Amino acid sequence: MNRRCASVRQAVAWCYRGGSISAEPRINDRIRVPEVRLVGPSGEQVGIVPLAKALELAQEYDLDLVEVAANARPPVCKLMDYGKFKYESAMKAREARKNQAHTVIKEMKLRPKIDPHDYDTKKGHVVRFLKQGDKVKITIMFRGREQSRPELGFRLLQRLASDVEELGFIESNPKQDGRNMIMVLGPHKKKTEAMAEAREAQAARKAERQGVASDEAADEVEASEAPVEEAPATDAPVAEAPADAPVENPEA
Repeated sequence: MNRRCASVRQAVAWCYRGGSISAEPRINDRIRVPEVRLVGPSGEQVGIVPLAKALELAQEYDLDLVEVAANARPPVCKLMDYGKFKYESAMKAREARKNQAHTVIKEMKLRPKIDPHDYDTKKGHVVRFLKQGDKVKITIMFRGREQSRPELGFRLLQRLASDVEELGFIESNPKQDGRNMIMVLGPHKKKTEAMAEAREAQAARKAERQGVASDEAADEVEASEAPVEEAPATDAPVAEAPADAPVENPEA
């Protein structure tokens, strides 16, 4: 018990002095145990071997000895290229963050007596949000005497939900909240599916632009290499002076 308390006090003192516990696994000479359970480069079980023997095998294979299970007895170590392992792990984490989808709730505010043109504009925004896989919170704002006509807001929300039913559904039914009436629309597509479709569409547009550019370049090359047609040479008749024509004297 006293030994355990001493180790805890030592760890606290180390952290107080500014030290930190590394999350990196111990490799090669940093492993301080007499023997390890060794796993080969291809995942084969080598067995329990002395640490010196494991380090000798790592040097023979030109690999690193990495401690993968420090709490095991004895610790489990594996022969691997640690630099390559770290790089692949970082790339996998980056790809996972790239594909990670965050739920976003967009908000759209309308008035009970909204103009038809404004309604179409607002509906277009709702359609765009739902296509992106986002939820949309629709808020109807009542002012003055409009508060005595909540059915106007209810009908407007039902109309909007009906107009976008192919893209979304009513996740939260309309309910009165003070001077406002609120409804939440959820997308049929998941965020990850919407992101994947957006990336595919972007790649298709990029490929199409590159194809158009290459076609234009090919047309320019063909135009520059086209042979230039020359007009055929014609033997124009040469007019001869008649034999009895007087000869002009230039000195005269």
